[in-house]
Amino acid sequence: MTTTEPKADDTVAAGTSDPAGNVTPGRVVIERFGLTLGPWLHLADERQRLADPQYDHITVTPRGATLGAAIDGVDLTGDLSDGEVEDIARALADYKVVYFRNQPVTSGQHVAFAKRFGDLEIHPFITGNAEHPELVRFEKGADTGGFENGWHHDVTWREVPSMGAILHAIQVPPTGGDTLFADMNAVYEGLSDEIKERIDGLHAIHDYMLAFAHQVPEDKKAEMREKYPLVRHPVVRTHPVTGRKLLYVNGYFTSHIEGMEDEESRALITELISQPAVLEYQFRLNWEPDTIVFWDNAAVQHYAASDYYPDIRIMERASVVGTRPV
Repeated sequence: MTTTEPKADDTVAAGTSDPAGNVTPGRVVIERFGLTLGPWLHLADERQRLADPQYDHITVTPRGATLGAAIDGVDLTGDLSDGEVEDIARALADYKVVYFRNQPVTSGQHVAFAKRFGDLEIHPFITGNAEHPELVRFEKGADTGGFENGWHHDVTWREVPSMGAILHAIQVPPTGGDTLFADMNAVYEGLSDEIKERIDGLHAIHDYMLAFAHQVPEDKKAEMREKYPLVRHPVVRTHPVTGRKLLYVNGYFTSHIEGMEDEESRALITELISQPAVLEYQFRLNWEPDTIVFWDNAAVQHYAASDYYPDIRIMERASVVGTRPV
């Protein structure tokens, strides 16, 4: 038998070639596990749009691909000019999540800053600051665990959910306790055309009891249900400022899809609420004492990592009243 030795220039050494080098940029599928790899090309335009921020009264530094930016050059302990407030609002619309370091605000200053962006909510199920009921206080430690470690929008069980939330880090653990955010426009645009067509025009029912049933005494449930009835929101809402489409279901408060059998509804919601887990859609904030983060509650979902037990983590949050989702 004759054998032919390969020529030197025919040999490809192991580990020297890109396994996707002959694939057009896009997604590569490992069929056995339904795993898709490769760049999320639909992020490119938004990432480029946000790469060169131009603001008159603040300094904005992008930190994530399509969301997340640091804001400097402003002191939240004092009175802000109208120009500063307008720039912060525009940065929030652009970057969906903005944060400020070294802002040792008092509770009163926190409330005053938040009120520059609208009326504030009072949360009926979570304990507020003793002097300022507009501030929800999250005080976690060995006796009180953090249960916010799931992807969610805040208060979608309200007929008019909050526009945004402003969270102040009062005490943070030495490690852990980060908050992650997911861009829900990027999530929507990353869905297949088939799924987009399927969910177009659908509405979901939202119910506070999914997450807060254990906090409502039995003898108060009828009263609270009358005060906070089931609400109906579009599965895909439109951002009131940018006009972008946003996936608007979450595992904390979305009960079911209107007009759909329970099994089909659960399967669809389960598929949709898994999408924020894609890392390319996310921005992760590492907290430091007196960091303040302002996020757009329509444009992003968030996840508070509960990996610091039994250390202490204390936060206060003000939530700005929003508009009815459409």
